[in-house]
Amino acid sequence: MPSPTARRRVNNAEAFGPLLKRWRASRGLSQLDLALSCNTSQRHLSFLESGRSRPSRGMVLQLATALSVPLRHQNALMLAAGFAPAWDSSPLDAPEMAPVKAAITRMLDMQAPFPAIVVDRHYNLVQANSGAQRLLGFLAGPTIADLPSPNLVRLLLSPGMRALVENWDEVATWMIRRLKAEAMLEDPVGGATGDPFADLLADPTLAALATPFGDATPDAPTLYTRFAKDGVRLSLFSIIAMVGTPLDAGLQNLRVELFYPADEATQAWFATGR
Repeated sequence: MPSPTARRRVNNAEAFGPLLKRWRASRGLSQLDLALSCNTSQRHLSFLESGRSRPSRGMVLQLATALSVPLRHQNALMLAAGFAPAWDSSPLDAPEMAPVKAAITRMLDMQAPFPAIVVDRHYNLVQANSGAQRLLGFLAGPTIADLPSPNLVRLLLSPGMRALVENWDEVATWMIRRLKAEAMLEDPVGGATGDPFADLLADPTLAALATPFGDATPDAPTLYTRFAKDGVRLSLFSIIAMVGTPLDAGLQNLRVELFYPADEATQAWFATGR
């Protein structure tokens, strides 16, 4: 009679197959396509998906890499196949992240006086430079920068912020489309944690904005977010950066967003402090 450990591994192997199949389908690959990219046979891949064969640890990683599976989901595949997770998931303030944190802090400091932030994959604020703190304080009140991890998506899409963004419909439309696209890329098989923005996307007002693009030609090379409050008008666009070769699931979840003035008045407001 199989031991509890052996039975657990069999169950994990059976769970691995459907999970692999969903990831493959989400990437639009046939069994043959994936098999060729991993230097294996379609027959073997079919056996893996059906649970008739168990993958080796190396094969799990090879398949996950070929499917561009995010590191945290690669860990889920490893567990489903009966192996220990392959990747750590460290917070930015962990000792081993010190060199990366120093580099990110330097990027944020060099961006001053203009805003720069670090957010996680759910757009919770992880770190902000002085320019970002000033902007958030101006728009949302002085206490916003003191919150532990304000969620910038929820802030941007809130009714209060809607009154401060002149082109709110345009900005909200882009944000909703970005959230949907990132959800499909990051977790197309539907993770256990679910969609953290499901309530926002279900809101009729916001859902109505997620319509196909029209035929109008954009009048700018990128999206400008235009704020207006107390007689001050600010226009900003942003550039997003991520670590190019992350080997930690926590690091892969982080992104740096640098904001730049789109006009001279905005540049002067940040440069002069008024």
